[in-house]
Formats: sequence, structure tokens, C-alpha cells
Amino acid sequence: MLGPVILAASRSDRMRRLISAAPVTKQVVDRFIPGEDVDDIVPVVRDLAEHGLELTMDVVGEDITSPAQAAAARDAYLELVDRLKPLELGTRAEMSVKLSMFGQALEGGHELALSNVRPVVEAAAEIGTTVTLDAEDHTTLDSMFAIHEELRKDFPQTGCVIQAYLFRTETDARRLAASGSRVRLVKGAYKEPASVAYQDKHEIDRAYVRILRTLMEGEGYPMIGSHDPRLIAIGQELAHQAGRKLDEYEFQMLYGIRTDEHLRLAAEGHRMRVYTAYGTDWYGYFMRRLAEKPANLRFFARSMLTKG
Repeated sequence: MLGPVILAASRSDRMRRLISAAPVTKQVVDRFIPGEDVDDIVPVVRDLAEHGLELTMDVVGEDITSPAQAAAARDAYLELVDRLKPLELGTRAEMSVKLSMFGQALEGGHELALSNVRPVVEAAAEIGTTVTLDAEDHTTLDSMFAIHEELRKDFPQTGCVIQAYLFRTETDARRLAASGSRVRLVKGAYKEPASVAYQDKHEIDRAYVRILRTLMEGEGYPMIGSHDPRLIAIGQELAHQAGRKLDEYEFQMLYGIRTDEHLRLAAEGHRMRVYTAYGTDWYGYFMRRLAEKPANLRFFARSMLTKG
């Protein structure tokens, strides 16, 4: 029941100021966000790659209120592409983007977001990698899917994210599974009303399995976004049942969560991609990580009490 409370706090300026000012906050945030700028992140990319892991990188930031801020977000990703180029990692280091950062919520936001994200997708393709469009709250998804479809006309490797807790997702998955696209399946981390989303954890888990089966049996490339040991094992079994080879799907987990499992899956020959966020506007991302899993909240609270 704490998840909705934390998500509400993620939108509170007062809570943002309180948590940001706590002396211990940076120590805890560093567990999930390993740097504030591209100079911080390049050594992390090298280290993860040397351990057999793949990455998807997210420049955090969501409170975009002007076209100039959206353009700055675009430029931050273009700088990231420029710094990735000499590493020659190809698709082992891709990028994840939230279209809200590219101006999706502004006036004329759909076209603005498309015009800002396209240069990032083009630049990624030039260095042999790709971009995945992250899902946000349900009101943005029609725009996200339309932009995804438009980008795939020239860059068919462009991925997207779907969220198991939304009622619409089983239909979306059937459409995407038939298209040959790259699809990351997650449970969902936004506060959604009961009119559009499952509220019960067990219902969400059951939906996740149904949707994952659809993706595994389809023609696309499934990306299993979960830290849940049971869902990871089910994903392996569904892949086996569908006759998929180890390079025909992948697992994705967040930086700083279940690191030993990252290494175990990679050692077994699975493609294991670590979602690695960086940037100064970390608050919303951090709060959603706390909301997703009670253990994350306990970790933060314990640190506040013992080190504050």
C-alpha cells in the first residue's frame, strides 16, 4: 500500500526539497544512479561491459516546461552517443528515452517530441546501436506508440516498453509481437486508476505472464524487465517452450538492484541488460524505484536512520 503514497510524494515539491536536503540522500541515490553527467557514466559503461553485461542508458529528467528544455534533453542524449562511439559496443550499449523529456506534454508536443527524438535515433544508428521508448502514464501511450511506429519506418530496430498492469497491454502486445519490433515488458511504475489498470499484485503478475507468452510466441524480440525470481524463471521456461535461442530475447534489470543476479544470468549465457540512469534531475526516477519494491524503501529508510 506504500507504493501510491510514494508516487504521490514523487510529485510533491515539498517532499523533493526535504529528501534532496537530507545528508544521507546522495549516498543512497548513488546505489541507483551512478553519476550526474556523461563523464561519470563512461567508466560505469566500461565496467559493466567488461563483466559481460549490456546496458540501456537513461538521462533522467521529466519536468520539461519549455521547448528549450526539451532541446537540451535531446542534446544530452546526442552527447551520450558521441561519448559511446569510441567504445565500439554497438547494441551492447543502447539508450532509453522518455518522450516527456522531449516535450511530449507541451503544446504541439507529439510533433515536438518526434522532431527531438529522431536525431537521437539517427545518431544511435550511426554508431550501431538503438533506442527504446519508455512507457509513461496511460495518457501518453497513444502518442508514444505512434512515434514508435513512425521511427520504425526508417529505424526498425527502435524498441518500446509496455506495462503489464494496464488493461490495454495484452492487445498492444499482440500487435507488437507480430511486427518484429523490440519490446520491453515491465510491470509498471506509475499510479494508474482502477479504470485502466490492475491494482492487485497477483493480477499484475498473471497479466505479465500472459503478455510475456504472447511476446515469446511472436516474431519480435522480447526484453524481460523484472527483478522477480519467479518471473525470471517463467521467462526462461516460456523462451524454451517457444524454441528461442539465448540471443533471441534478453533480461533487463535496474542498476543497483540484484547485481549478483545480473552476473549470474550473464554467466549462464543470457543477454543481461542493465538499465543505467544518470543525471542531476534524479528525484522522480528515484522515488519510482522506492515505490516499485518495499525492499528499496527499507534500504532508504534504514540509511536515513543510521546515517542521517
